[in-house]
Amino acid sequence: MGKQLFGTDGIRGVPGEFPLDDATLVRVGAALGHYLHGAKAAAAGQARKPVLIGRDTRESGPHIEECLARGLASAGTQAVSTGVLTTPGVAWLVRNEGFAAGVVISASHNPYHDNGVKLVSSSGMKFPDAIEAEIEEEILSPEVHEQVTAQARIESDPKLEEDYLASLRAMVPAGVKLTGMKIVLDSANGAASALAPRLFRSLGADVLSLNDRPDGRNINAGCGSLHPEVMQKKVVETHAALGVAFDGDADRAIFCSATGKLVDGDGVILSMGRYMKARGTLKGSTIVGTTMANLGLERALENSGLKLARAAVGDRYVLEEMQRIGANLGGEQSGHILFLDDATTGDGMLTAVKIASLIASEGPLDALVSDLKIYPQTIVNVKVRSKPPLDSLPDVASTLAEAQKTLGDSGRVVLRYSGTEKLARVMVEAERDEDVQRWAHALAGALRTAIGA
Repeated sequence: MGKQLFGTDGIRGVPGEFPLDDATLVRVGAALGHYLHGAKAAAAGQARKPVLIGRDTRESGPHIEECLARGLASAGTQAVSTGVLTTPGVAWLVRNEGFAAGVVISASHNPYHDNGVKLVSSSGMKFPDAIEAEIEEEILSPEVHEQVTAQARIESDPKLEEDYLASLRAMVPAGVKLTGMKIVLDSANGAASALAPRLFRSLGADVLSLNDRPDGRNINAGCGSLHPEVMQKKVVETHAALGVAFDGDADRAIFCSATGKLVDGDGVILSMGRYMKARGTLKGSTIVGTTMANLGLERALENSGLKLARAAVGDRYVLEEMQRIGANLGGEQSGHILFLDDATTGDGMLTAVKIASLIASEGPLDALVSDLKIYPQTIVNVKVRSKPPLDSLPDVASTLAEAQKTLGDSGRVVLRYSGTEKLARVMVEAERDEDVQRWAHALAGALRTAIGA
């Protein structure tokens, strides 16, 4: 049986409603604690170590943290809280400071009224599917639904945050200085609100900080990586060298050049891939992207003697492909970039440090991505009532086959279901915008007719 609670990015929902109701959250903590006291985890020396909990700025975060801590306490596991910290910050600390596991309370780029719970293994990576399924089985088992009476036991350690920031400062290459570089930061009123300005100011940058006053409800609200327009405008107005927009938990970042050009994950992969190749730090000649990576990226990499391997959308699938082929650079168009030599997960602040360092060393971002031709692309979301295999829908399959035959090598079509919502996503890109619109409309129409909600 497939997992019912854990999606591609943990457990998501509305606080107070299943699966983020208090009783279920307590069972999540208890099930994680019981797993850590099991034979496999105990053999690895994890049983007696605490679990680290971090959260973004949503108003529901502290209460969810308390429920999880109660569950952990019932299983004899101590919780240590970082308070507000980025998802990659928690992952780095779990791996490098000897925690048994980590829990991140965040719904990433979603609105404030959503939240989520992500579990991090002692390696700093997400638990494998099989272990998530094992933990989920206990959470949903009627035999363990007894009332947990343990009180939350939460410790805090302010040193943890500074340790993480110190690791990011160390990512600036020797001899490279950010002193005086004007940078605009949009923290999305999220987890990076205090950390990102502090980090870049400590590196000597001249920082203009936007959307860094979270109130529990304004996370991602018209700002951050999903809405970089304000950041983009400020970069041009202030003659900044770089703009950065994070999402709510700062595991991704979108950039803006000095001329106001937005640069997404495709541009980051291209510029960093060539830089790493030139310095002999890129493993092999292949960079991992996703099925959504623009065809223009693939062509630009080919011109630089590099290959693009495509994985399914989702950082866990990018990571799996990177590990399979031995790559050390990969990421998603959304700005979720993996530097596996430095971190186990995508980290928006790490990526920002690397891009700022690249500009300081090699020159303006515009020049670094000048040959990246972005093919016209559109994504249409179709609300669906169910998620049957797409190839089992005759009209959808025939329309897809016709689109692929017509576009040939001059375009691509990707159909997939969202991993967290009841949506089917249609992505079409081609050299001509009229072809993009034609086939996106045809495929979305076929999906609505077959399974539309």
